This record gives sequence, C-alpha cells and structure tokens, in this order.
Amino acid sequence: MKLFIYKNSVALAVIWAAIIFILCSTPGKYIPSVSWLELLSFDKWVHATMFFILCSLLITIAIRKNQQLRMVFLYFGMCVVYGGLLEIMQANLFSHRSGDWQDFAANTFGCLIALILFKKFKSVYYSFS
Repeated sequence: MKLFIYKNSVALAVIWAAIIFILCSTPGKYIPSVSWLELLSFDKWVHATMFFILCSLLITIAIRKNQQLRMVFLYFGMCVVYGGLLEIMQANLFSHRSGDWQDFAANTFGCLIALILFKKFKSVYYSFS
C-alpha cells in the first residue's frame, strides 16, 4: 500500500482534492445532521482528516521528487489556502452551505499535523527512493 501511494501520489492528491471539493460543495440539505456527532465535533475531525490526507499526499510528492523543503512548505500553504477558499465558497457560492472559521481552523490543523510528521513520512518512503 505504501508503494502504491508513493508511486501514485500526484494522481491521488488530485483525486482527493476533487473529492474534498465535491463534499464541500454538496448542498447542505443533502448532508445528514446527527446531533450526537455534533457533540463530538465530528465535523471538525472530518475536516482535519481530509486536509491531513491532502497535505500528506502533497508531501509525498515532494519526497518522491526529492524536492527541497521549501516545496513542502509551498504544498502546505496551498492546502491551507485551498481550505480557506472552500470556506469562502461555502459562504458565498454553494447553496445551503455556510463558511465557518472553525472548519478553516480544522483544515489548517490537519495540514499542520501532516507538516509535523514530514520526517516520519520521509523515513517511511526512504526505501522507495
């Protein structure tokens, strides 16, 4: 599985970014609302997880292509901006959706965790390079 992710990180990142976009642009009336999940801040964990995966895939690209550390930070920044733009679009463009600063913070948190784990990713994929 690690080798598959390593070799296909570009395609997986594009597909995952598209999945995030589709999920975030789905009209709110089609998203189930379960009160007990709100108590656990389930939505925030979903946001953090989605952006952790996206940022991790982009970091994998940097590792695979042996890019400099500044590219890792560029990918991190791209993910944070993408998360912010999606929240702005939810507030202004998508029907039955609303932008949320807490969702943006959760998106950024997921990206930060991926960035913090950069050295771990590098050691996991070291044998493939």
